[in-house]
Amino acid sequence: MSARAKHQNRGKVFLVGAGPGAFDLITIRGADALSRADVVIYDHLVSPELIRLAAPTAELIYAGKKGGAGKGIEQSELNAMLIERARMGQVVIRLKGGDPFIFGRGGEEAEALARANVRFEVVPGVTSAIAGPAFAGIPLTHREHGSFVAFVTGHEDESKGAHSTVPWDELVAAARGRGTIVILMATARMRATLDR
Repeated sequence: MSARAKHQNRGKVFLVGAGPGAFDLITIRGADALSRADVVIYDHLVSPELIRLAAPTAELIYAGKKGGAGKGIEQSELNAMLIERARMGQVVIRLKGGDPFIFGRGGEEAEALARANVRFEVVPGVTSAIAGPAFAGIPLTHREHGSFVAFVTGHEDESKGAHSTVPWDELVAAARGRGTIVILMATARMRATLDR
């Protein structure tokens, strides 16, 4: 095997959940991956203290993603960047707030990496959907009061227009006295969401 092929084989992307904000809520696996990174591409919600866990030599790239406000790197550009850097033989950390697969576009990034035959690993993170209520002393499930929990976006893709794919009527009816609905990213559209 050539030296170039060996270098390319080293390339890998880690889709890492940074947790709900507090730097000490990242998983041990996530912190370990971060410490070995050549490149860290991170979102707005990631704690600045967490970035300090990256290797001193790591290149840090801010991706933006500030709750719909301001422009960050477009998703297609991010996907291309992950693929390109891994093919250069780099260990790339895509550091995302919460969990990469809970409304974090981690699924889209994983699909792009799989299509490009780039090695990747998903490192789950603690989502704010669980951490927020837990810190507030609110159990999402309870043997006597709630048998299920549903995570719902309060900020659907604008390309869907006025046609929400969230079955609000069914969710609200099912949750009454029997379950919990956790609505994420709902601030900008709170009134419309609560009026359902």
